[in-house]
Amino acid sequence: MDDLLADFLTETNEGLASLDAALLQLERNPSNGAVLSEVFRTVHTIKGTCGFLGLPRLEGVAHAAENVLGLWRDGTLAVTQSGITLILSAADRIRQIVAGLEATGSEPVGDDAPLKAALNAAASGEAPAAAPVLAEPDQAPPTLEEPATPIPTAEPAMEAAATGGNAPQTIRVAVDVLEDLMVLVSELVLTRNQLMQLARAEENAAFAVPLQRLSQITSDLQDGVMKTRMQPIGSAWAKLPRLVRDLSNDLGKRIELEMRGAETELDRQVMELIKDPLTHMVRNSADHGLETPEQRRAAGKKETGRILLNAFHEGGHIILEIGDDGRGLNTDRIKAKVVAQGLATEAELAAMSERDIHRFIFRAGFSTAAEVTSVSGRGVGMDVVKTNIERIGGMVDLVSREHRGTTFTIKIPLTLAIAAALIVEAGGERFAIPQAGVLELVRVGLGDGPKVERIKNSAVLRLRDQLLPLVPLKHVLRLEPETEAPQTEGFVVVTQIGAQLFGIVVDRVFDIEEIVVKPVAPILRHITMFSGNTILGDGSVIMILDPNGIARATGLGLDGAEGTAMQEQAAAPRRRDRSTALLLFRAGAGAPKAVPLNLVARLENLEASRIERTGESLVVQYRGTLMPLVPLDSYAQPPETGHQPVLVFGDGTRAMGLMVDEILDVVDVPLEMDRAGLRPGFLGSCVIAEKVTDILDTSFWLKQGQPDWFETQAVVGTRPRILIAEDSDFFRNLIVPAVMAAGYDVMTVNNGRDALRLRDAGEMFDIIISDINMPELDGFGLARAVREGGAWAELPMIALSSQSEPRDVERGRAAGFSDYIAKFDRDALLSSLQHCLQPMLAR
Repeated sequence: MDDLLADFLTETNEGLASLDAALLQLERNPSNGAVLSEVFRTVHTIKGTCGFLGLPRLEGVAHAAENVLGLWRDGTLAVTQSGITLILSAADRIRQIVAGLEATGSEPVGDDAPLKAALNAAASGEAPAAAPVLAEPDQAPPTLEEPATPIPTAEPAMEAAATGGNAPQTIRVAVDVLEDLMVLVSELVLTRNQLMQLARAEENAAFAVPLQRLSQITSDLQDGVMKTRMQPIGSAWAKLPRLVRDLSNDLGKRIELEMRGAETELDRQVMELIKDPLTHMVRNSADHGLETPEQRRAAGKKETGRILLNAFHEGGHIILEIGDDGRGLNTDRIKAKVVAQGLATEAELAAMSERDIHRFIFRAGFSTAAEVTSVSGRGVGMDVVKTNIERIGGMVDLVSREHRGTTFTIKIPLTLAIAAALIVEAGGERFAIPQAGVLELVRVGLGDGPKVERIKNSAVLRLRDQLLPLVPLKHVLRLEPETEAPQTEGFVVVTQIGAQLFGIVVDRVFDIEEIVVKPVAPILRHITMFSGNTILGDGSVIMILDPNGIARATGLGLDGAEGTAMQEQAAAPRRRDRSTALLLFRAGAGAPKAVPLNLVARLENLEASRIERTGESLVVQYRGTLMPLVPLDSYAQPPETGHQPVLVFGDGTRAMGLMVDEILDVVDVPLEMDRAGLRPGFLGSCVIAEKVTDILDTSFWLKQGQPDWFETQAVVGTRPRILIAEDSDFFRNLIVPAVMAAGYDVMTVNNGRDALRLRDAGEMFDIIISDINMPELDGFGLARAVREGGAWAELPMIALSSQSEPRDVERGRAAGFSDYIAKFDRDALLSSLQHCLQPMLAR
């Protein structure tokens, strides 16, 4: 193949990659002349170059499509959905011909006469009865019937090009060149590690300084090369809008596709491996998850079903969420299938949680579909998805609520090439554990620290009132014979698989090193506890452990009943309760006082000589500013000598000190308060350590020190359940006790995006309280997203903001808020809550 043809194929594939998205955008907005012009230019360029290179078949198809696009551009013909379908069919045929050109260097043989006739008929204003289309294995054939479905949301791939702008300068480099460069950098990292190992053994070596510089340059070079491998995940989603459009026509459903986080980057190699699992899961959501328009109307839902793709970074991983607002998983049907296939008994199923029963869909050959369709139902999908994800060191889990929808969550590493790892030893052999999977490291068996315990036949670690199942690594790998007595000394590497925490017991821990990941040799691939191998700085070859494989090998995986029981036992103490950490102290006469510990920034014991008076107020020079001091007892005076205990509250650049007499203790108790005899400055009283204790209203005392504190600061059972979206930790800790004291159950999130993730996961609340100014998705965006549809569409929403002018209130109500409250007007907030929840409370 000559260079001219190779360049043509490359440019043509680049144009075709964005053509589908642009056509779908044009279908949603036929009057978008910029996108139409860009589509026309793409097809026109293909046609013109074909004539120059002597490719008559490709030229004929492109010319017929260009005629239709030209009439659209001139306004002679109107853009229609049937016309868009016809142009998409032409694009598919062009792809088929281009694929043949790439494979053989010449055009493949084929009959394009029916397609060209349909395009010519459309150009003449006729409406052909049918259009010949190319049905590809991974997508349903498009048809010319006018679909009664909305067009799925797609990223405007050609928007930037169509509207102009300064595009970054780029050059085209073969992927093989980048791969070779990555291999060389990997070898350089190994050599760097070996030199650093030698330097550690030499004291005052002359080459220590230049070696340190070499290490820094190597790290910078490694980062640079890694960036060349990173691509936005949106490129892996490019075909999904077209896929969803065709599925909506084929299945007779109204489907809307929403994609968030398309700019999130990950390694090209990882991206190639997740394309097929993503495609299958979107197909699964469309076919199994979403109902028909008639079924959705009967269920009280909008006729248009919604599929959500979301991607974001979390630590050293990419989190992908694929969710829908459809029928959800039928737990009873899954149970019946599990029993029929002999995967578990009815007694075992009765002991499982609903979520664990849902995980049976990841078993090979498992399907609850009533019939096999051209889209899915053969039971060969989800197990392959799970296997492929775990093969690259990732994990997949799901949350489903019947009649509300299902959300799959995939956690995968950013890259498979170079990673930081913890080097450990077990049974005299060293191993590497990827650092991204290590939550913490615990030393056991010494002094008064954590101890290994035994429940029945299982070793567990009680860590901060949590029970963690333990896996002795040397026994699992059969490096030493297993004994009856559990290993009681060593180190525990705490890791997490899905929602389950467990510990890997090792003998020694060395250091964290950047390792080059090499694939597992074929002879060891049946041992799923290894994900690869690497070479250390001293030249030793060691294996890289896979926590997923270890969990499965020891019965702690998410598939087994034994692992499920242990997971429930270990997770039980972690279930959220309504306990709150309180700081106890004495101030003035009367009962002890308490304040939520999370609100207290610091405890200070100030020298009395540092306290000064300005006017009627007390202040202290504190960390470069003047901090106001407020006595809890209005009659109290600071001591003339000695020290003054102070509770310091801080939010950003602000600070205020509350003067007390004595710090007593920190306790963790439920906030069950009695509001009888309520007085200013206190939320109520509760019994702590058999003594009546007054709970401070922190907001009251903050305003005593700084009246404008809040003016510029960017509820189980039958209790109403409230979701609070607030990005400020300080304000979140301030508002929650006040709301809980009024008799509500509360859950908090940091921003609007996290709130929508709860909605997509099927969580339900009675009311939403949201700050207006938040990162990622602010309060206005959250309100609009909630009102667009879904299970939360009718929930009352209260906005909190320091901006409470009439125009701000009007904007909030226009976005969908039920009420708009100024920060922090506690009485107004509690009154608004009671008013908004009155219909529910009346029931």
